[in-house]
Amino acid sequence: MVSASEVYQGQFGEFTIDESDRKGVIIYRAGLMVAALCFAAGSGLVLFSNNPDIYWLLTPLYTGFGIALGVSLLTIHIYMAVLHRVLQAFWLIGAISAFAVAHTDPEPFVVTVYTNPLTILGVGFTFAALTGIFFKEAFCFNRFETKFLTFIVPSLLLGHMLGVLPLLGEKVLLGIWASLFLVFAARKVVQEIPPDIGDKSVFDYLKTKRSVST
Repeated sequence: MVSASEVYQGQFGEFTIDESDRKGVIIYRAGLMVAALCFAAGSGLVLFSNNPDIYWLLTPLYTGFGIALGVSLLTIHIYMAVLHRVLQAFWLIGAISAFAVAHTDPEPFVVTVYTNPLTILGVGFTFAALTGIFFKEAFCFNRFETKFLTFIVPSLLLGHMLGVLPLLGEKVLLGIWASLFLVFAARKVVQEIPPDIGDKSVFDYLKTKRSVST
């Protein structure tokens, strides 16, 4: 582990990484892991269970996924503050939409969304936020799994909403999505912490620039 006193040379000056920075990264990664596990468990029920009586389990699993993703979006390091806020806003819109759908239909939440594809226009914002994380990770770390996920997530959601994907195609994409999401979360666990923090001098520079402009 890197000591708190180690000094890094950033683009706009020197900076150090403190314990608070490390905790933020750990929380970010823990959120991703919980989200990935909940999503994988829910996907497993959908793909391998033919018993509709247990589909009620999908609702708490989706809730866990959504909350964990929200925690990650609070602690992720993104240089562009506007993009960070947009992703958080997407998550909030998706969460409100999911809450509304879950409380206006007696069917299990995921069943309602599946049988009423237009609900994706609201709930899908949560997955747009998730795709934003995948895109950021693909751009910053060149991870193969996030490159595929950046394409798979919108393809599956839009394909289902427009009714252009066969059932088998949807199942294949869902299985790949769940598997690669787990791979991504697991690889984040063993990644060194400083790269996820980024160049703190850039954050300081942008913060100062915003303060001057206002």
